[in-house]
Amino acid sequence: MVRLSPRAQLRRHAFHQTLGPRATLPAVLRRLGYVQADPIQAPARAQDLILVQRVEGYRAGELERRYSKLDCAEERLHNYGFVTGAVRRLLHPRPRAVAHAAWKTSAPMVARVRAVVEELGEAHPRAVEGVLGRSSSVNFWGGKSSDTTRALELLHFLGDLRVLRREKGVRVYGMAPPEPEPLDLATRADGILALLLRQYAPLPEVSLRYLLRLSVYGNPDLKVALQEAVRRAPLRSLELDGVRYLWPDGEPALEEAPREVRLLAPFDPLVWDRQRFEQLHGWAYRFEAYTPESQRRFGYYALPLCWGDAVIGWANLRREGEELHAELGFAGKKPGSRAFDRALEEELERLRVFLVEPRVTPPGAGGARARSAARRG
Repeated sequence: MVRLSPRAQLRRHAFHQTLGPRATLPAVLRRLGYVQADPIQAPARAQDLILVQRVEGYRAGELERRYSKLDCAEERLHNYGFVTGAVRRLLHPRPRAVAHAAWKTSAPMVARVRAVVEELGEAHPRAVEGVLGRSSSVNFWGGKSSDTTRALELLHFLGDLRVLRREKGVRVYGMAPPEPEPLDLATRADGILALLLRQYAPLPEVSLRYLLRLSVYGNPDLKVALQEAVRRAPLRSLELDGVRYLWPDGEPALEEAPREVRLLAPFDPLVWDRQRFEQLHGWAYRFEAYTPESQRRFGYYALPLCWGDAVIGWANLRREGEELHAELGFAGKKPGSRAFDRALEEELERLRVFLVEPRVTPPGAGGARARSAARRG
């Protein structure tokens, strides 16, 4: 048996931990518990790009189309996304005074907005404005936001409202159903820790601490409980280049990954932790949608390209009529095997079906262009 290096062990473990076998959408949602969301569509939204790698026969926009019939809700964990009902119970109740202070939204405005949603049954932000009128104030980023929209977002964060659906990307709210008896803090903390480890382990200890800090935003009662949860959790560890990696107790899956190409979302759990990514794959990937075009190395919405359990490059996809164009880049030398070429073609065809386009132009045949890039030192 070939003895794997610590880096190879961690890379294989991470691959099997986060991707797993493809299954139905409800089963994958239960397994993940959380799917990060992002509004950029290039060529599809992050939540769809995450799910297409895990759900058999998934189509772009399917989560949104089936949302009302699935056990999931839009929520904030460490980032905004979709959670199952069981995970939502771990996040609530949130301290109302802390949230009100963070949102800087007046209590009377919040009460009026809540009453309007109760009366309407479901409420588009424009409908609430139509009843209460429009006023605005400074938001978190220094710009101006509608006071009624901010109140809707606060009530959603507190669990009073839930997102019923989206209309052209805009959230339509309704009253949340009554919650069962709240779970105790220790149970909630254990559940959140288990969820984060399920998503991102094996991960550096410093990354776990960062995730826990993000997850208690607006909920300081959970801060100490999560610290205690980490102390009592049965965790295993392995050191790589002076960095201590953690994962839940149990033997990691170290069998060889399938020789498949997968194009991953920039926020996929396999990619999310940039420190882990660079250590395990040997190069630094960056999300450049907000980087000036002249300073981009990878592209506006580059999808990391995974071959087996190693991420070896990236792809920018573009739909043009009936074609899907792929512009490729590689951190080192492009694999020269026929197996890689076939696997890449199969992945592009799978994404063509995912995007519901009639056909795809593979790299080197017409519209798609491949290019290599020198490994970053």
